[in-house]
Amino acid sequence: MRVLVVDDDEDVRSVVGRTLARDGHSVTMAKSLDESRQAIAGGVDLVVLDLVLPDGSGLELCKRIREFDQVTPIVFYSAAAYEADRDLAIKSGAQAYLIKPSQPSELCNLVTALIESHRRVQPAA
Repeated sequence: MRVLVVDDDEDVRSVVGRTLARDGHSVTMAKSLDESRQAIAGGVDLVVLDLVLPDGSGLELCKRIREFDQVTPIVFYSAAAYEADRDLAIKSGAQAYLIKPSQPSELCNLVTALIESHRRVQPAA
C-alpha cells in the first residue's frame, strides 16, 4: 500500500519510512504541508502525520484531506502528548494518534491494521 509519512524531522521520516518499507509498503515522505499536498495529489492509501510542521499544523492537512476524502486512514504520530491534541486530531478526522517516542514496529502494526480494516470496508474496484 502507498503510505505518506509527513514529519519535519528527517530522522523520524527515515526510521518510519524504512520500517514501513520493510513491511512491504510503498512509502513517500514529506517534511511540510506543501510537500504533503503534492504527494496526496499523486494518491495515497494511508497518511502518517505529525501534528507540528514548519509551515502549519497537521490538523490543517487532516481537515483538508477530509474535505475531499472521507475514507483514507490518517494516523497522527506526534510528540504532542496532551489529551486536547489527541482529541483535536480525532475530531479532525484521524483514525488514531500515537505518541512519540514509540517503537516503529508499533506504528507499523497500527498502519497495517488500519489498511486491512480499510480494505474490508471498501468495495472492490
